[in-house]
This record gives sequence, structure tokens and C-alpha cells, in this order.
Amino acid sequence: MIASFLCRPLLVVVAALAIAGTSQAQNGPAKRLNVLYVVSDDLNCALSCYGHQQVKSPNIDRLAARGVRFERAYCQFPLCNPSRASFLTGLRPDQTGVLNNAIQFRRNIPDVVTMPQLFRQAGYFVARVGKLYHYGVPGQIGTDGLDDPPSWQKVINPRGRDKDDEPKIFSLTPGNFGGTPSWLSADGADEEQTDGIGAAEAIKLMEQLQDKPFFLAVGFYRPHTPYVAPHKYFGLYPRDKLAIVTTLPGDRDDIPAPALTSTRRDLDEKLQREATQAYFASISFMDAQLGKLLDALDRLKLADNTIVVFHSDHGYHLGEHGMLWQKQSLFEESARVPLIVAAPGMKGNGRSSPRVAELIDVYPTLAELCGLTPPEKLPGQSLAGLLADPQQARDKPALTQVFRGGGGGGKARGKKAKESAKQDGGGGFAGYSLRRERWRYTEWDEGRRGVELYDHDADPQEYTNLAQDPKHAQTVKELSQRLRKLTRN
Repeated sequence: MIASFLCRPLLVVVAALAIAGTSQAQNGPAKRLNVLYVVSDDLNCALSCYGHQQVKSPNIDRLAARGVRFERAYCQFPLCNPSRASFLTGLRPDQTGVLNNAIQFRRNIPDVVTMPQLFRQAGYFVARVGKLYHYGVPGQIGTDGLDDPPSWQKVINPRGRDKDDEPKIFSLTPGNFGGTPSWLSADGADEEQTDGIGAAEAIKLMEQLQDKPFFLAVGFYRPHTPYVAPHKYFGLYPRDKLAIVTTLPGDRDDIPAPALTSTRRDLDEKLQREATQAYFASISFMDAQLGKLLDALDRLKLADNTIVVFHSDHGYHLGEHGMLWQKQSLFEESARVPLIVAAPGMKGNGRSSPRVAELIDVYPTLAELCGLTPPEKLPGQSLAGLLADPQQARDKPALTQVFRGGGGGGKARGKKAKESAKQDGGGGFAGYSLRRERWRYTEWDEGRRGVELYDHDADPQEYTNLAQDPKHAQTVKELSQRLRKLTRN
């Protein structure tokens, strides 16, 4: 078992007193807090509220202004299915055994109680709109994908004109839209796109559920490739005004080979600008759909009784380190995610937290805020204290992992991961990365295929690998011990 799976019991609070905390006692029992849980697909931190100078994200910024923005939040696996299985169960990928996009997690852990399932068991109406568990995008849009029926009472699988417009999409690999950069400046209105339809369906559910406690999960498909958005969003980003990523000479010289497998060689400067424009356009389009949900919360007078969580499933490369693109690296751009939690009545709202957070922390956080008891020994830790005081001390690193080669990672460290790898043919090796506020430390194949150390105080772009520098030998030793403790069987 992973050592951090043996965490201290979670503090369970009465949400009506800890969060709403007003004069509801004068008017009878307080209403239970609702949850609006929004997940974007393949979104990095290229957002205005995270300091990006070009991307226009007014509605994500608006949510951040009423919640807490986590500056150092990280996924557990920078690939859709492993990440989503992880944060929705609250378990690390080595515990779920989900290491690729093919495995439904209940094959390995049939009796797990997922986050939405916990709310369903507690009497909430629990619904899903769009992609929460893994879908192949765009191939499985409109289907259930690898969904989990015990998690939901109602599911809606929107399907928009982006599916019908696929013959118009440009792709670097013709005919492949999900696994390679591809894009389309689309005709028609927002409401015709899959995410526009999803937003409308989610609003209908809010209207129907406004008098009962609900857990409403909304999964947007953008900005996942194909980067599709109506023309007006492309117009926000003239190509000649876009700054594309450049790499310092020699940057790759001290990087282990397994860290660079996401490299693309088919994007010249013209295509980089086109792809970046389309990715940014898709972010702004998705942001507009989130805005519709926030408007509905206000219109229905639900904002004061609803916790809103927004995050991505993982980050995304746009050319860093010599043309890394998309995901599945352990660098900051791939592992880091936007995470915003807006809880009614929290003193920290409108502020940012510099503390390290993991996506597996969301499950115990929502359980605590809503007065529910989560499963025992979840490896994540509640962020409720940081919602009240974003500067509160916290000594908890983030752990992100990937696999290279094989059918799923023959050298995975968790029991479920090893069983899964064996069923899938075995082979391959793991990379694990430990992130603290100052340091990122990474081992490939337990260090046999490379080690990396980056000092984020001095080198936030992770240009200089310090792992072999004798001046940092003690830091390497300490972080290696911490990493091995977290991944110990």
C-alpha cells in the first residue's frame, strides 16, 4: 500500500455552521450545501487569473474572485483515464491500477465508493453532464465511454455539431483528431457545440433541482484536441500577436530520454501559431460555457448555498523543452492543473494559496465541507483549512506518475497497478515526480533511467537539472526518500 494512504482521519464538520454559518438557525434547519463540480479536459494554467498575459478567461477569473485559487495544484497522472479514475475515487493510480486509457477502474477495485457515489448514498441527487470518467475524445462523444453507473442517478451525454463537422477539421495526422493536435474554427453558435449543449442541459438540471440538495458534475470537452470553437473565439487571438514557446539552447542536454517522449517534430512556426490560436480559442469558448453555469447559479439564488469546484484533469504542453506537446510528461506544464474552490462564507475567498495541492485532495475536501464521512484512509487531505486561510502551513507534497512502454507498466509499485500491468501484458517502467513548493524531483525506473531535480525558486521553467550537482546531493537524498515513502508497497 502507498504510505500516505495511512493518513490521519479526516475532520468532519457540520457544513451549515462552518460554511453557511449565518442566521439560518432563526429560520429553521439550514439547507444542505450543493456541489457544482466542473472539470475541463486538457486545460493547463494558461488563464488570466493564473497570470497568463494573452488568454481571456473572464468567467474562470470571476470564479477565482469568489473562491480560492490554488497556485500549486497537481494531477496524479497526466493522462485522462488514469487521472479521472484517481480524483473521482480519491485514490492514487497505483491503487486504482488504472495506468492507461483502456481500463475501467472497477475491474481492479469493484467495491470502491467514488466521490459522487458518496453524495448519492447521503441522499443528494447526483447527476453527470458530459465527460467526468474517461471518454475517447472525439470518438466517444455522445456515448457513456468508461462511465461508472453506481456514481450517478442521471447522466446526459451531449453531442454537438463538432462531431458532424469532423470532416472539416485540420489534423497533423489526417483522420486522427484525439491523439494529435487538430483544430477547426467552426461555423455556428456556441449552443450548437457539444459543450454549449452540455451547459444548457446542466442549467436545466439546476432549475429542476433547486429545492433539493444536488451534486452536479459537468465535464467540458474543450480544450481537448480537436481544438474546436466558433469563429469569434479564434478572432480573440490574432496569430501574428501570439507568443510561441521558445527553448533555450542546450535545454534538453541534461534531461533523461524518458522525459521527452511527448516531443513532436511536425510543428513548424506557422503550425505552432495556428495550434496555439486554436487551443486558446477553445479555452475561451469553454470559459464562456462555465459563465453560463455561474449566471444560472446567481439567477436561481443558489450561489450562497453551492460549493463550486473547477479544475482540469491534467496540464498541457504547447512546445516547452524543445517541442513537447500535449501531455504525459512529468514537467510542470503537464502535471500542474488549475484548481479553484469557491465555498460559501469562507474567509479565504478571493485569494490564492501557494501551498501544494493534489487532485485527490478534492474528495476529502468536499466530504468535509458537506458534513459527510469519506472512506477511511484516503491518501488525499482536505483543503478546507486552506479555504479559510490560504496561507496556512501545510507540509504535503504532490506525487505525479507516468509509464513508458509495455501494456501498462510492469514496474508499477502499487499492488493493483502490478496486477493491471500483468493482465495487460506487463513491460515498461514508471516515472514518479515529487513536487514541493520549491522543488520538483523525478525518478525514472527508480532512478536507473534518469533523475531530475529542479529549483522552482530560481528556475520555474525547469531548464536546469540539478540532480547531478554535488551541492544538491543532500536535497536529492531527502526527496528520494520522501518519494519512496509515498510509493512504498
